[in-house]
Amino acid sequence: MDPWLEWSRWLPQLRVLGEVTVAMLLGALIGYERQRAQRPAGFRTHMLVAGAAAMLVGLALLLAEQAQARLAGDARMVGSDPVRVIEAVVTGVSFLGAGTIFRHAGRDHVMGLTTAASLLLSAAVGIAVALWLPLLAIGVTLLTLVVLGLLRRLEVARPAPPLAADDDARPGSRASNLARPD
Repeated sequence: MDPWLEWSRWLPQLRVLGEVTVAMLLGALIGYERQRAQRPAGFRTHMLVAGAAAMLVGLALLLAEQAQARLAGDARMVGSDPVRVIEAVVTGVSFLGAGTIFRHAGRDHVMGLTTAASLLLSAAVGIAVALWLPLLAIGVTLLTLVVLGLLRRLEVARPAPPLAADDDARPGSRASNLARPD
């Protein structure tokens, strides 16, 4: 039978999709608080980061379950550590995400955090597709589109907030000295 049609593969994906939803809701609470405190990473960014973390952990658990089931069927199967593949993807995407985040000197605000978070979540969706977990991938994609599109309207339309005095980029700190243009 086609793996995409096996009902037994859909239930674990629904479980992880529920976990990602709960994580995004919890991330929203944290992000809302950060937004009210005028921090650079706010509502949507925290939702995406929480969703990505839940998705990646859920994928790792599903991957371990699949590997265990396959090993039970053939003791001679060559062993590998597929979780390391996920780690490598996360590391690579993190570098991409870091490239989207920048601090404007003179205007004292940070841009690109939501983009970096959405890149990480997109990587998690790609991993789900690669593991033949289509319901999970499609569901998280839809959740992400809601966060990025529809929930944007809930954010207060204002310029990015300045960095607060307790952030790492306060004057005289190592981060502040590194962020100054030469």
